[in-house]
Amino acid sequence: QVQLVESGGGLVQGGGSLRLSCEASGRTFRIYAVGWFRQAPGKEREFVAAISQSGGSTYIADSVKGRFTISRDNVKNTAFLQMSSLKPEDTAQYYCAAGFTAATTDSLYRYWGQGTQVIVSS
Repeated sequence: QVQLVESGGGLVQGGGSLRLSCEASGRTFRIYAVGWFRQAPGKEREFVAAISQSGGSTYIADSVKGRFTISRDNVKNTAFLQMSSLKPEDTAQYYCAAGFTAATTDSLYRYWGQGTQVIVSS
């Protein structure tokens, strides 16, 4: 079992950057793929990015490709979502999740964090 805690959200002006962190408890972090999802008010949760257990494979949603990158540090038990050129439409609650597959589908992730809020002003 793994517990996930997101941090790094906040209020940022459009065009700015933020780096979200997802810190995992336990020594088994390296066996899990990590995904980032987001949910804006009144909208369904959507896939943002995913990274494989080793970090060798990454997947980025088309809506954020070229602006967001995902990475991980298995020594520090932490995954990151670097967000640049932020737009107001990126405003959402961002969640990290852990599972055995670096998937774009949220149902394939077993563990979820509580989320961190990102607000992008215009």
